Amino acid sequence: MPRNATTNRSQPGLLSETRRRRILDWLEEEGSARVRDLSDAFQVSEVTIRQDLERLEKEGHITREYGGAFLNTIGTQVGTLSLQHSANLDKKRRIGALAASLVHDGESLILDAGSTTTEVALRLTDRRDLTVITNALNIALILGAVPGTAVHMPGGQFKAPTLSLSGDKSVEYLRDIFAAKLFLATAGVALDAGLTYPSFADLQLKQAMIKAATHTYLVADSTKINRSSFTRLSTLEVVSTFITDDGISDADAQAFEQLGIEVLIAP
Repeated sequence: MPRNATTNRSQPGLLSETRRRRILDWLEEEGSARVRDLSDAFQVSEVTIRQDLERLEKEGHITREYGGAFLNTIGTQVGTLSLQHSANLDKKRRIGALAASLVHDGESLILDAGSTTTEVALRLTDRRDLTVITNALNIALILGAVPGTAVHMPGGQFKAPTLSLSGDKSVEYLRDIFAAKLFLATAGVALDAGLTYPSFADLQLKQAMIKAATHTYLVADSTKINRSSFTRLSTLEVVSTFITDDGISDADAQAFEQLGIEVLIAP
């Protein structure tokens, strides 16, 4: 487990359905997983994990292989440069438009990998002289085609489901970067659990992104509010501005603002 990373809750207490959902979230983030690693992470026996994987395979989500399993959609995703998480696309498009409106010509920014940050990138093609640092291959292809936009990518291991680069080399690269703005993705955002993600792999990379940026914009649709995933990146104090949609409740918006977080709601 990376330093500073914590599991979001006691894994042995998870109901089997919840555990399978989180295992699938893990596979949708990483592309594959070993039985041994899932057993250690969820603190259940390897026999239990194999039963979970068998169930997920019967449901058509994954294919089991010796010692682990992989996501069925990887080949299609990589071939078409499409992302796994495409739900709530209208919300994400509106968030992307609002976030992009905050970016000005000549700025330097970091774009995290993800479906909502991709919507931000799609709306930056009319900007000039941007310097963009991203670990997302699809975002690099979108903005790399814009004349005058400089796109920089870290090294690292390719993650097919998120079309991104990850690992120690990516972290080291980000430690030498300074940017005005970061647009950060998340799997869940909650007042108690903070920012949470499906697996351990990207936590140190995201921490490096946060440290590299002067202003951190969290971009997440309202379905991720009060939702927690497997591991916690940080408390909410790292977020400067939270950009979401009009599905956020007044009470939640006020609670975030009381923590000193600016809340912007996409129309």
